[in-house]
Amino acid sequence: MKEGQSVLGVICACYDQFFEAEKKIADCIMERKEEVVEMTVAELAAASKTSDATVSRFCRRCGFKSFQSLKLALAKEVMEESQKAVQVTNDIDRQEKRQSIQNILANKVAELEETAAMMDEEELEQVLQLLENAQTVQVAAVGNTIPVAMDCAFKLNQLGIRAVAGTIWEEEAAHAFNLTSRDVLLLISNSGMSRRLQTLARGARENGAKLIIITNNPNSPLAALCHRRLVTATREKLLTEEFWFSRIASMMVVEILYLFLFASRKDAPEHIRRHERAMLPDKSGVS
Repeated sequence: MKEGQSVLGVICACYDQFFEAEKKIADCIMERKEEVVEMTVAELAAASKTSDATVSRFCRRCGFKSFQSLKLALAKEVMEESQKAVQVTNDIDRQEKRQSIQNILANKVAELEETAAMMDEEELEQVLQLLENAQTVQVAAVGNTIPVAMDCAFKLNQLGIRAVAGTIWEEEAAHAFNLTSRDVLLLISNSGMSRRLQTLARGARENGAKLIIITNNPNSPLAALCHRRLVTATREKLLTEEFWFSRIASMMVVEILYLFLFASRKDAPEHIRRHERAMLPDKSGVS
């Protein structure tokens, strides 16, 4: 388990890669975390309708040496949550809107806090250097993560860093296959399993481009192709029956990159002012 990452964060990040029996254990922990803290391996196996061996394997897959070490980490999280003034659950109910809003807020705040806690300073510095020294940065994503990639490219261009992002995979491939050793491919992928993004990554690497990924899963095939990795947290599995990628954590990473680059690039303010001056007539209605 990565430093700063929670037990529930690990489970949410790895959920799609679990075997079916392991998903039963994950579901049990997410639904009954307070009870699991008091369970033995055999009791968790019985509660999840699996086996002792599966529980042990599940713990190792999550980065824990044993069920006991997982329990200790989970107990700490449960205790910290119990000390908060506002009690929350993972339920979303339109008949209980105020409580549901508090539940959503608590989980989103946890995503951001965990993402920040996992941020490796040296890795972040290496990413910043790659971005500010790149001739061109291509930001690529697929599916519902594309808006994050578009926003990232927009922000980099505002700072004076040439960046491109596409909404069609064929367009992204055309860009990626023309990258050079002076360029950077920044990938945004929750699972790191996208075959289309892996194709882009291999093509860019063959040309000598440097690869960066923003992902929930640093052990994925796509992450393995990248030179630098920024890891995000997600709690979306706690709020929905199916797993959907929350954009909030990845958007915060983009904001972190933007603000660090803004603070360190002397010409950034002038680039932004030039951009704002160009947009001013549109905003004010003046031709």
